[in-house]
Amino acid sequence: MTLLAITSQTWIITGLGFGMVVALLGVFVFLMKLLGYIMQPRVKAKKVENAPATAEENVTYTKSEFSDTVTLTADCTAAIALALHLYYNGVHDEEDTKITIQPHRTQWNNKMYGMNNLHR
Repeated sequence: MTLLAITSQTWIITGLGFGMVVALLGVFVFLMKLLGYIMQPRVKAKKVENAPATAEENVTYTKSEFSDTVTLTADCTAAIALALHLYYNGVHDEEDTKITIQPHRTQWNNKMYGMNNLHR
């Protein structure tokens, strides 16, 4: 009896093993997608009534050379004004481009423990 002989049973066992691995991988991918779908938070849509805009809420700017009209709400105008204010008043830090990392000795880079010291 030879243990390493390749017979028809060897190919059947190899094919079944490979098929089981591929099938289980497919099952696991399906389960992960199913769990992702189940765990996804659901947000119920609320009905929003379209109220007519008053003259105070909308500001209309017209371009003189074109016939296009740009309409901005008060919220959009406030957001643009805040962004410009933060940009021009230096809220962002200006950092130095000089690197100040200083090397120091630790047990990880100690030459005494190096593998190059093999002399006697």
